[in-house]
Order: sequence, then structure tokens, then C-alpha cells
Amino acid sequence: MAIALLTTYLAGYRAPLYERLARDHDVEVLCFGGGERYVPAWISADLDARIATAPYPARRMTHGPRQAFALSTRYDAVIAPYAGGAILPAAYLGARRHRKPFILWASVWAQPWSLTGALALPLTRRIYRDADAVVAYGEHVRRFVARIRGRDDDVFVAPQSVEPELFARDVAPAEIAAFRARHELPNDVPLVLYAGRLVPENGVDVLLEAWHRPELPAQATLVLIGEGPLAERAASAGPGVRLLAPLPREQLPPAYAAAAFTVLASVPSRRFREPWGLVCNESMHQARPVVATTAVGAVAGGLVTHHQTGLVVPPADPAALAVALTTLIQDSDLRTHLGNRAREEVAAYNYDAMAAAFDQALSTAFNSRRARSARRRAVRG
Repeated sequence: MAIALLTTYLAGYRAPLYERLARDHDVEVLCFGGGERYVPAWISADLDARIATAPYPARRMTHGPRQAFALSTRYDAVIAPYAGGAILPAAYLGARRHRKPFILWASVWAQPWSLTGALALPLTRRIYRDADAVVAYGEHVRRFVARIRGRDDDVFVAPQSVEPELFARDVAPAEIAAFRARHELPNDVPLVLYAGRLVPENGVDVLLEAWHRPELPAQATLVLIGEGPLAERAASAGPGVRLLAPLPREQLPPAYAAAAFTVLASVPSRRFREPWGLVCNESMHQARPVVATTAVGAVAGGLVTHHQTGLVVPPADPAALAVALTTLIQDSDLRTHLGNRAREEVAAYNYDAMAAAFDQALSTAFNSRRARSARRRAVRG
């Protein structure tokens, strides 16, 4: 029984999940990325190399929506994400045409608005309502989906996960010292870490404004790791701010370990709301708390909670963000307390739990499809 799972790109942090699904359900991962229409070229440039070395069945989709529509002639079920323009409706309509189970992998938790999105909204809502089962990024997405479907008994949460063997590993003091020395970071002040794209929707400009408010302690350094359109502003932000180029994933644990805490100041827009924010998981595996806004999926989904695993502030509010930053910079005991709680909480966000959600969704979808077939036979009866 072969199952197609569609995705834009073979992200490294998804490999443990895909390996489990390939082993347990004969899943093949089909990538429709590689073009600017679906995913930026700088992300997908190495897609063919990733496919060639993937430790699970994977291949590139080369014929877009037409190929997505035809998948159900070859596969026994289709799993498709809320992404990819016409790919999602094509995969759904193909599954319905050929009477195969269709599972939606849902990530959004607020309806994005654009002209094309508004035109496609009736079909999009039909897909949400009619999918045989739904896998959701977190509880926030499950709630959003349940409001559209009118039920949640067939919506399963696959908690967003990163590799614990990488991010939860012990980082020796020597590694931390080497990281600081390599990047010429001071040894005697707290480091506050941001890792991700340097774009407005991640709140980078809000973070830089908050960092230069007068109430913020002078004895701290903001370290930004990433690239994007706000890189020039970050590089010229003045004393106390350092911009580093993106680091390979295997080099990130020492960065988190060197930091006092991590910050993700995402800002919502009509077109985008942060689905999750895996930097939260990565940081918390190193027992580092997170300062995040309510526009971050990991906050809405319950991983980052105020005064439990981090501090939560309103989006686009530099003053509130500066207060939270100041609090954690000045209170090392609070950082330790929140960091320890964070490490405990993030342990449940693992690949076994992700795979279990897909197990439930696939079982539910096949049962739903069999029930539909039985009803048709009874009607023809």
C-alpha cells in the first residue's frame, strides 16, 4: 500500500519523520519545490542533492498540478500540505476523482488574505471540511481546523519537532568558548540570540528598535544569525548588536548554549502568521527560555508559555519586548528556572509523537473511505 506525501522541500529536520512513515506506511515523499513559484530558489537550490541522498523514498514532481491530480491513480492515499498554490486543490480533486483517502497536513492558524486566496477560499474550505483526516502542526492549528470542519475527532496534532540527538546534546564549556572566540563575541556579558530569516514578518526591525530603548541594560549583546532583506540594517545597528552569517544546523547547539536566551518577535500580517518557529524547540532543548510574541505558533500552540518556559509579549510592541528582554538579562535565576522547565516541556515534542499522529490520521482516513464506499453500495443496493 503506497502513500504519497507532498512537500515543497526536503528539510533536514523532517528526515526522522519521513523515515518512520516510509518504514511503517510505505510513504514516498514527492517534492514540488525547486521553483520560485513554490519555494525561494535559495532554499531549494540543493533539492536534487537532498533527494539523491535521502534515507527514504523521495523524488521530484516535475509536472505540477497535473501530476498532483494524477497521483491517486498510482498511490493508495495522498497527504498534502496547505501550501503550493494549485498543488493542494489538484491533489485533493484527484483523490476524490479516484476515490482514494486524502489527508490534509495543516499549518495555518489564521486565514491568510490575498486576492488569489480570496478567490480560492470556497475550494480551500471545502478541502478543510471534506478531507478524510487532518494532521495539524499544533493545538492552535487543530482549533482553527475544527472551527471550519465543525468537529475535531479526526484532527490529529503532530507536534513540531527537531532532532534531539543534535539540539539536546551536551555542549561542553570549551565548545561555548570556541563559539564566542570564533565570532569575536564578548565572554563577560549575556548573549541574546535570534536565529532565522532577517525579514519584517519575523519582527527583526521591532527587535532592533527594542534593543536600543534606554531601559535595556548596556551590558548585553544581541546576536542575529541569518540573512535576508534586513541584514544591512542589522549589520549597522551599532554597539551591542552582532550579525552572523547563517550557520549549518550542526553548529547551532553551541550558539544556543552560549546564549542566555532566544528571542522570536514575529509580527502578524494579512498574508502571514508564523506557523510554529522551530528555533523555540532548538533553544529549549538547550535549556534556554524563549521570549516570543503571541504571533508565534509555538506560543499559540502551547510550547512557549508566559513565566513557564519563557516570556510572551504582544507583537509589534518594542516597549513590551524591551521589558521582557531586560527582565531575563538581569535575572539569571529566572532564566535558569524557565530554561529547565523549557527543556522538560519540549521533550514531548518528538518524532514518535509526530509519527503517531500520522498513524491515527491514516487509519481514520482509510476507515472513512471504506465507510463512504459502503454507503454508496447501500444506496445502489
